[in-house]
Amino acid sequence: MSIRWGFLGAGSIATKALRPAVFAAKNANLYAVASRDAARSQSLEPKKIHTNYDDLLSDPEVDAVYISLANDQHCNWSIKALNAGKHVLCEKPIAMNAIEARSMADAAKVNDRLLVEAVWTLWHPRFIRMVELVRNGAIGEIKSIDSSFTFPGSLEGNYRLIPEMGGGSLFDVGPYPLHAFSALTNGDLKLFINSVERNTSTTGVDMTTRIDATINSSIAAHALTSFEREEEQKLVVTGSLATIENVGNDAFTSLKNPSILKVGDDIEKFAPVDPYQLMVENFGSRIFGEPSWIPSMSETIRVMEILDEISATKGGPVTR
Repeated sequence: MSIRWGFLGAGSIATKALRPAVFAAKNANLYAVASRDAARSQSLEPKKIHTNYDDLLSDPEVDAVYISLANDQHCNWSIKALNAGKHVLCEKPIAMNAIEARSMADAAKVNDRLLVEAVWTLWHPRFIRMVELVRNGAIGEIKSIDSSFTFPGSLEGNYRLIPEMGGGSLFDVGPYPLHAFSALTNGDLKLFINSVERNTSTTGVDMTTRIDATINSSIAAHALTSFEREEEQKLVVTGSLATIENVGNDAFTSLKNPSILKVGDDIEKFAPVDPYQLMVENFGSRIFGEPSWIPSMSETIRVMEILDEISATKGGPVTR
């Protein structure tokens, strides 16, 4: 059995990540693509090209849709796809706010279709191992979680600099650490924001955001996102008995490369893997009723609520 995928959009992530993942997946094939550029659509080598998104959604041969459009289009096209009877894998952030995310979840429920936010790092074996270690008590009680995802970006002409389109570093890479916070606390994420610092661009989006928070009344949590700092990816979980740390500058983007996890004084090594492929395969397995893992929509909505709270919290410029 194979899921026949249709892509709405043929941008860099669809081209460089999802296309090879679907081609390599054991239960998927790329059936159709619709984008503004027919030549780009053709370069993905689907069986069919549609000239517009609505035509793809009307195609009875398409089982599931991957949505890689700008953030402000996620809600509208996801709901259209769900109402057309398609399962939906939507890029992060799943929506512009929690209200939109809830409306998407409602559409999925009404249409009895699967809706998943494509936070692909959640399927990486190294991250799954981190969660396993935390949940089985190997590091004791969690005391703190420290994370960062920063890089210097050349974003002229990019929607990531436009507030109305969901731009800014928090929306672009913030879902990665926040979903990690949720998974590491078993999906029971109660986060209190102590402070927010941000640097804002001339266009009005956050170029850097730093948050200090408390999770579940006892865990110190720190997250840093940025388009203007040197590249840094960090995810460190400190417990009462030991600390878990992703070794290397790839805490959220390890793709087809070996990776390392430091657990106390021990080193655990992981073979190269494509988490996009694992995400696609788990998505398909869930549709077929086979053993699989996907994040719950309640967790996705909770992360969106926290993004809303951070965005609404006033704060001065980043000081460190």
